[in-house]
Amino acid sequence: MANKSEIEAGVALREVVTTDIDLFGLAQMVAKNAGGMVSIEDPQSHVLAYSAADGTADQLRVLSILGREGPRDYLRVLQKRGVFDRLRRTDDVIDVPADEELGIKRRLVVSIRLPRGGGAPRVLGAIWLQQGDRPLESDAAEILRGASAIAARVISRSLDEPSAGTRLIHRLFGAGGGGIDMAEVAGALDIPVTGPAAVVGFAVTGVAKRPTEGPGLAGMLRLHASSFRRDAVVTALDDRVYVLLPRYRSERAVTAWARQLVEQFESKGSFVLRAAIAHSVVDLAHVAGARIEVDRVLDSTVTSYPGGRVTTLAESRTAVLLGEVLDVLGTHSELHDPRLDELLAYDRKHSANLRESVETYLREHGDVRNSATALQVHPNTLRYRIRRVEEILGMHLDDHADRLLLDLQLALHRRSTGKS
Repeated sequence: MANKSEIEAGVALREVVTTDIDLFGLAQMVAKNAGGMVSIEDPQSHVLAYSAADGTADQLRVLSILGREGPRDYLRVLQKRGVFDRLRRTDDVIDVPADEELGIKRRLVVSIRLPRGGGAPRVLGAIWLQQGDRPLESDAAEILRGASAIAARVISRSLDEPSAGTRLIHRLFGAGGGGIDMAEVAGALDIPVTGPAAVVGFAVTGVAKRPTEGPGLAGMLRLHASSFRRDAVVTALDDRVYVLLPRYRSERAVTAWARQLVEQFESKGSFVLRAAIAHSVVDLAHVAGARIEVDRVLDSTVTSYPGGRVTTLAESRTAVLLGEVLDVLGTHSELHDPRLDELLAYDRKHSANLRESVETYLREHGDVRNSATALQVHPNTLRYRIRRVEEILGMHLDDHADRLLLDLQLALHRRSTGKS
């Protein structure tokens, strides 16, 4: 028979069992009933949700919430003490004593585990309860155990959404075919019809260095997006994941969040990602179009953007359009200029470097001195080479049309050969 504290813990959590609570609501509920302050983290110690502070938060909690992950010095201490190993092995509530030297207060922690038939449970994260100025409630451990089970259901539900909800979100992003009632979508997902909204697409460009336990890419992005904005909508289509951030407050904040997430995933050895961001999506009817634009960036074979591996549509527009122009040129052999072949043949026959010289000349906008400096040759030597290029190609590089055509042909050649 259950003892009194277990019964009280069950009563305290009954409300969250019978309602569609999210991780933030769960954190607040646990803090209210167990005392102290709560943070819910993923297996890599990234903060997913947290309760309100009461003025007694220690430096660890402040830094964890501001940085969205625990400070590495303290994480190493926990690792050394075997706390993470115990969290992986057991669902017991672990008492982590205060550390006066580090300024860390006492904590209780429990793992969030999802049972798997015939196998070890899947660890989805952990719930941490920091003690404040007053002792924790006597049944805090029981409340944490109950919260762990609820968190597992919340997270697993987010990883495996009902098929109807999945289809609705897919249609919102332009997949699945058929029309869509935006008012119905907004009501079902509890998001506004009008914007501004941002659409972020993530594509994997590298495999994990160190396999991690826990949700896959879509699930991890769903958790982190919900932590960033509680009304975030996330879906996976083919091998990409898309995030809708309704009524975001700042373009800079969205871009910074995406960059931080990409860096965190790579530093933790989870995934190497590229991301593209469409800002200022005016309403839900334009989400599908924004996703198409995001895909154009991710589809581009250009690997370097002004913003690095995270770029906005505005930053990447030139690179994307140029890449698509080269796609067209590359698939139509009749658009290939055979005169470039003559130049390349001359270089091979005479061990010359006319191609490199003219590429540098075009890149420097016809400035002979800058081009010669880059090539480490005398300006007169470069002038001779440019005249020889014009003779072989039958072009005049002071003519805008000839320069444009040659630049495109050279770019197509670099793409096909991988040469710089």
